[in-house]
Amino acid sequence: MSAKSHRLNRKIHFWGAILCVLPVLIMIGSGVLLLLKKESDWIQPPTIKGQKGAPTLSYEDILAKAQAEPRLEVDSWGDIKRLDVRPDKGVIKLQARNGYEMQLDQQSGEVLHLDFRRSDVIEAIHDGSFFHGNAKLGLFLPASLVLLALSITGIYLFTITLMARARKRRRINQR
Repeated sequence: MSAKSHRLNRKIHFWGAILCVLPVLIMIGSGVLLLLKKESDWIQPPTIKGQKGAPTLSYEDILAKAQAEPRLEVDSWGDIKRLDVRPDKGVIKLQARNGYEMQLDQQSGEVLHLDFRRSDVIEAIHDGSFFHGNAKLGLFLPASLVLLALSITGIYLFTITLMARARKRRRINQR
């Protein structure tokens, strides 16, 4: 590799690192939290098991239970972000638009657990959509691509350095 292209590679590596350091640190930090989401009740509420079998609660019953819980702030189905039915665990998870999650026994309708679910907010931070609608593709995607380029150029620089040292050692040993 010529000295000129070697210098260019180092410049790309240097400036690329400066350009993508903040988004990459955000991605790494939030990624670590996402890796721990099943281990931490603070990040994502644990799934509480209910009575197994086919769910017997009607949609009207589920909506009524959600409306009865003030922390969910549910007035209609429009206030519900997600409904997750898990017959194998006997639970229906209802996530409100405000981030709270209520878990209901799918047979009795008993509230098994109610807590704030932070994993969705962390995922939005991780992919950049939390900051602005365009941040995901306009900032975080380019930062990821720059990080990929930095990784490739870093591996290349590391490899040629090792090869140069090995050549130098061989020359010294041949004398």
